[in-house]
Amino acid sequence: MSDARTPAQIEADIISRREQLAVVLDEIGVRVHPKTIMDDAKAKAAEAVDRTAGRAFVAVNRAVSDVKAQFVAEDGAPRLERVVPVALLAVGVVGLIATSRKRGKS
Repeated sequence: MSDARTPAQIEADIISRREQLAVVLDEIGVRVHPKTIMDDAKAKAAEAVDRTAGRAFVAVNRAVSDVKAQFVAEDGAPRLERVVPVALLAVGVVGLIATSRKRGKS
């Protein structure tokens, strides 16, 4: 079971290994370069922001849908028994704010 390789085969293997090693070293050089590290960090941060913004959008959309369901029937008609009291309350609050500001300026 002797591995009788010729000197030419051994030299060819050495050249091939040297070329493979050069490629690996170039890849490592690119990976550890500060610009590459910064670009990767920026990409991860942007991904995290996008993911967080997406979750926030879903949460807000769900909250808006829940509130809308309280004031609009499934057929799209407003639920007056709920809309009118809230509208009156809003008008009252705005009136109180306006009155207090007029008193404050006098």
